[in-house]
Amino acid sequence: MSIQTPKNSEIPGYTYGAAGHSPVTLAELEELKASVMFGEKDAALLRRAGELLEGQIEKVLDAWYGFVAGQPHLVAHFSRPGGEPIAEYLAAVRFRFGQWIRDTCTRPYDQEWLDYQNEIALRHTPEHKNETDHVGSTRVVPLRHLIALVVPITTTIRPFLAKREESAEKVEAMMEAWLKAVVLQVALWSRPYADEGRW
Repeated sequence: MSIQTPKNSEIPGYTYGAAGHSPVTLAELEELKASVMFGEKDAALLRRAGELLEGQIEKVLDAWYGFVAGQPHLVAHFSRPGGEPIAEYLAAVRFRFGQWIRDTCTRPYDQEWLDYQNEIALRHTPEHKNETDHVGSTRVVPLRHLIALVVPITTTIRPFLAKREESAEKVEAMMEAWLKAVVLQVALWSRPYADEGRW
């Protein structure tokens, strides 16, 4: 059964364009983009990837959620401490996760985007964890898991791109752009975890 994706304005807790100002500067963002070798060609490749992934996003999310569900240490962060997963929390995050795929592929990496990356970061830490969806889950998602999830969030994308793109070379190029974008975002999400002056 297909899940009907709500419009951006109806996605629970999706506050793109209304997030607080990021403490990360645009100059620091440009440095990070340079560090992961992200350029205009990558932005164009991501736009193409977004076109290929549209219509498949629910299946991507099925793969990601299936992976998380099989990892007790990950699903714990969507559960009450020592209890069962919180269904409404999983559902709300799923809608935002689907929109995150679209945003990663189609949004300009500008101040609004940077501000929302900061909001995403805070939602994994005690500053904002559980507040958006008013749930009583764990207080923090450990940074080590955000970093480690770069692998499944990246490798699982390939078959969805390959399903609609015959050129293996083009798929590989889009995969490289996706990896750069994911690492860039995880680097931004790591900021609230770092001691002052160490990020």
